[in-house]
Amino acid sequence: MCTDVCPVGILELDPDVITAKGYHPAHCTDEDKCTGCATCATMCPDVAITVER
Repeated sequence: MCTDVCPVGILELDPDVITAKGYHPAHCTDEDKCTGCATCATMCPDVAITVER
């Protein structure tokens, strides 16, 4: 869900990693373009994203 709501489109699922719960975690592709809006953190179902400004 977090990858779909990013307003600048810099989140994607990591195809090379699978978590213990069996899914691919999201990662930021370009931290310099991140606006710090924290929409991704709000939408993360596992509360696994922390946004630092």
